[in-house]
Amino acid sequence: MPLLLFDLDNTLLPRDAAYLAWAQDFLDEHRLPTGDLSWFATIDGGGYVPRSTVLGAAKRRYGLDHSLDFLLAHYRRGVNSHIHCPASHIEALRSARAAGWTLGIVSNGGTGPQLEKIRRTGLEPLVDGWVISEEARCVKPDPKIFEIAAKRCGVPPVHDWTSHTWMVGDYGPADIAGAEVTGLRSVWLHHGRPWAEGGYRPTLSAAGLPEAVGLVLSSRNAPGSQVRQRPAGRGKLAVAASSLVPRAAVAEERFARGGGGAPPRRYAAVARLGGPADGKAG
Repeated sequence: MPLLLFDLDNTLLPRDAAYLAWAQDFLDEHRLPTGDLSWFATIDGGGYVPRSTVLGAAKRRYGLDHSLDFLLAHYRRGVNSHIHCPASHIEALRSARAAGWTLGIVSNGGTGPQLEKIRRTGLEPLVDGWVISEEARCVKPDPKIFEIAAKRCGVPPVHDWTSHTWMVGDYGPADIAGAEVTGLRSVWLHHGRPWAEGGYRPTLSAAGLPEAVGLVLSSRNAPGSQVRQRPAGRGKLAVAASSLVPRAAVAEERFARGGGGAPPRRYAAVARLGGPADGKAG
């Protein structure tokens, strides 16, 4: 059964936009300079810097009397109030399911925040299962987390399951490297950035999620295809190399490093396990 897996933040959900909206609210609420939005964007590190670091730095920068726990709760409420799943992404997921694909989410991060995003944004009924690194006790790019995702989506990770599975994500060292070491095909969402990793490459590259899903649906291993083989050898590009270096991209640089449970109809509850969250901070 063909399986299509997705990263959550900045793939299915525009996480960075929600973060900047919260930061703007924070500045307005505390009557701080609007120009400091760029400071918040920089220290965020694309979501890979721990929230305790970001909020602790903000607390010291502005001399705030609030406790770190208070600021963290404020942050969670604010970000979640701005997070949403674009209509074009929902339509892409529905198109994939209508075409016969099983859908799943593979996310690095804390169980509570990531699970809340899945449920608040309406993704829960659109996918067959999900896995979050904290509760699974493994992190992308570990192949184990992709195998767990397959099981939770009802696709046994045995025999040639990898030949019928794709991973879509925006972060090379987690999403694309994870697909590579697991043996999956992949689509990298470049978001206007050049590809910066030298040891591996995605199978395909796309500007956004709808385009990525379209590429997968038109691939040669789509449901009902007579021929089931890779559109290109693993580790080789099935698109022109120039598509990985968008003309509008800024000077090449490496962006910050770092980086569920399952739907109630399949798993009654999600265990919240101890230990630090991995990957994006939410």
